Amino acid sequence: MTIIERYIRVVDAFNRRVGRFAMYLIFALMGVLFWSSITKYAGSPALWTLEFAQFIMVAYYLLGGPYSMQMGDHVRMDLVYGGWSPRRKAAVDAVTVLFLIFYLCVLLYGGISSTTYALEYGERAHSVWRPYMWPVKLIAAVGIFLMLLQAIAELLRDILFLRGVSVNHQSEAGI
Repeated sequence: MTIIERYIRVVDAFNRRVGRFAMYLIFALMGVLFWSSITKYAGSPALWTLEFAQFIMVAYYLLGGPYSMQMGDHVRMDLVYGGWSPRRKAAVDAVTVLFLIFYLCVLLYGGISSTTYALEYGERAHSVWRPYMWPVKLIAAVGIFLMLLQAIAELLRDILFLRGVSVNHQSEAGI
């Protein structure tokens, strides 16, 4: 196994575990929103529930994104793409993922900068609850970083496929 194949397998395995964990955050979100409904109808609505639900949704979305990419569940225009050969799909994907990698690098730079600011200055949300912002910003930066790693893995997988080496996704390989 080459170092590139090993990188792909390690990133796939890690993002699969993180993504499987993130799937269960939906239950935490349901619990928070259920508690919000109970306290609202009891006459004293909890001030933290809506904002906390938003924070959970950020984690759900950003930590689950790399796993979604790995499984091929992202939206793409299959009207044309679906009829292409696997080789042509890999060639087009290898080019288009470069734009995604550039975008994720810019996003990661902003995420790290924003997280650093939140930590240095003790940034808090502008709400009655006033939670610290660094935890959700850190989760966002980590999610973006994991998406970047997965995008690079997808690029390398496509390049290897075009060279005649097939590196299956974890679910396909039965790992």
